Amino acid sequence: MPNADNWQGDVLRDLRGTPPPQRAQSHGAAHGHRPAQEQQQPPQEQPRTGARAPGPNTPASSPAPAAPPARMQRPARSPDSRPVVDSALSGTARRPRQGEPAAARVSRAIRRIVSSSAAREVAEITRTAERIQQPVTTGRQIAVTSIRGGAGKTTVAALLGTAYAHYRQDPVLLVEADPALGSLPLRLGAETLRWTTADLADIVEPQMSLLDVTGYLVQLPDNAWLLPGSQGRIGAMLDTAAYERVMVALRRYFGVTVVDCETLPAEVARVALSAAQARVLAVPATLDGITSTYAVLQWMQGLPSHMIAGTVVALISTTSRPGIDVEDAAEKLRSTGATVHVLPHDRHLAAGGALRTELLARPTRLAATRLAAEVFQLSQKRR
Repeated sequence: MPNADNWQGDVLRDLRGTPPPQRAQSHGAAHGHRPAQEQQQPPQEQPRTGARAPGPNTPASSPAPAAPPARMQRPARSPDSRPVVDSALSGTARRPRQGEPAAARVSRAIRRIVSSSAAREVAEITRTAERIQQPVTTGRQIAVTSIRGGAGKTTVAALLGTAYAHYRQDPVLLVEADPALGSLPLRLGAETLRWTTADLADIVEPQMSLLDVTGYLVQLPDNAWLLPGSQGRIGAMLDTAAYERVMVALRRYFGVTVVDCETLPAEVARVALSAAQARVLAVPATLDGITSTYAVLQWMQGLPSHMIAGTVVALISTTSRPGIDVEDAAEKLRSTGATVHVLPHDRHLAAGGALRTELLARPTRLAATRLAAEVFQLSQKRR
């Protein structure tokens, strides 16, 4: 059983499969601590990025401050903006579809009129909104990942970020920690990209204001902001040190941060999961999807109990007629101690374009809001 007193280090060692303690400590910056190699340096060798040169009143005998490391220098030139969708491909997209057919929408409206379900639904939405709107003392970080590609993790991250931005008053940040052609900017309807996570790691400074920071981010509706992982170029990389610097620096500006991680077992995803107060595992509602997820959840039972208790499985119906009994599969996954929420099939989400909440099917909107409330409540239990 991992050591509960140092659960973060235990998680990283278990996830990475390597025992060296110095490697396990590399995540400390994500919790407000400087990495060990920085702690060992004397104070005069740790100049702040962009610090002023010694002035005329500096004593001649004072040692000259060391030059800042290359990673903390501002870029020589600003990156150029690039479109999220190439102009040669933008014309191939069809008109967005409603999440459910017209007949289903009409039938649902009639049932709500002739029954008392409308009042119950309003009451449920009100309770859910109150859970999402609870104040936070420190920024909450929520990591979304999956075991394999195509599971819907980016869709889940976009749904969560949109829900928090809609219901909360404080700024919400969505971070793309998946630089290998991640699709979060496309899902969120961004048109152009400029600064990336790796760029901001070399720029952000403790004395910056929120206005300074948001100048490097992509603005989204409802007081939400996006930090892309790349500009859509193959081969873009994001190392754990850059990710940690960015997340530590930005945490104080945003009430909730949703991180769209790489697919496990990528290194940045491991660090993001260990640093987050709550985790979401996106799982396709297929036999192979639930089989591999069940194995992962069983492995997590060997970690400190709050790890699996702070994990929510988003079981996503990728087709209108899944090849499994979704509710039975959800119960099987719940038997491991994890919370499971089912996201029903939605034609609008399945199209893979920009997320437009007004086109989502009503069951999808309700399920996504419940998921957001559950994850936020779990994040509140970890400090």
